[in-house]
Amino acid sequence: MSLPQWIQNGCYDYRPDYETSYGYTPWLSAGIIFCTLFGLSGLVHIAQSIWTRQWWGFLFVLGALTEVIGWAGRTWSAKCPYNNNAFLMQISTLIIAPTFFTAGIYVILGRLIQIMGPSSSPIKPKMYLWIFCTCDVLSLVIQAVGGGLASEASSEVNGDTKPGTDTMVAGIVFQLASITVFTYLLLVFLQRVRRQVLPRELQLLVAASCFSVAMIYARSVYRTVELLQGWSGFLITHQVYFVVLDGALMVAAVGIFNILNPGWLLRTAPKSSESDKMELNETD
Repeated sequence: MSLPQWIQNGCYDYRPDYETSYGYTPWLSAGIIFCTLFGLSGLVHIAQSIWTRQWWGFLFVLGALTEVIGWAGRTWSAKCPYNNNAFLMQISTLIIAPTFFTAGIYVILGRLIQIMGPSSSPIKPKMYLWIFCTCDVLSLVIQAVGGGLASEASSEVNGDTKPGTDTMVAGIVFQLASITVFTYLLLVFLQRVRRQVLPRELQLLVAASCFSVAMIYARSVYRTVELLQGWSGFLITHQVYFVVLDGALMVAAVGIFNILNPGWLLRTAPKSSESDKMELNETD
């Protein structure tokens, strides 16, 4: 049943005769906690990026800021569970946010390859950012189109949200496939450098990157299954799964780089002789 326009545009407490777009009322405590955690992580990343002059570290800042906006939308929804602007605010930003985290990890892997030498990777370091960011953007466009179709249908009487939902599923499955390919290339990198004696700084950075990728991958699997079940499915209508498998995992994915900051670790890591040869070839 579509909600009347007056309740979508205003701020009303939960009423048993009207179901929310979420299938529940978002927890105020979760919204406050995640706004705080992502906000703190973003602020620390700003300081770390400026201090180390690793400006690509602002990718993590953008991701954390986008998460703050999304969780602010859910905090708004805790007080106004029917407000359509709050719902759209959180659903659009929380889909996009992890893309900034993966972009940061693409840069990290590219830097690691530059340090360890070109033979450590099947593709050139710069190609990671170009290939996988393009895939991420494409998947987000597909999801945005699907979300728009589903949102428009949900506001109509007896509207069919299935075409829009199927389009969103196609976008998130494409994104999952892209992350799977990147994970495979990361494993190839690890396999090729396993016999080398890595400096402690690089060992820590590799461990942090693998941990973050695992968190993002788990979240992608969850969101894929969630959408496959539909808007009235079990996962999407039970808040605890979203809080744990999206919010908590993304805090871990970005927070690990506050603790093991790439800017610090890359500054102190020595380059291999093979890496020096690669730089000479690139300048020729």
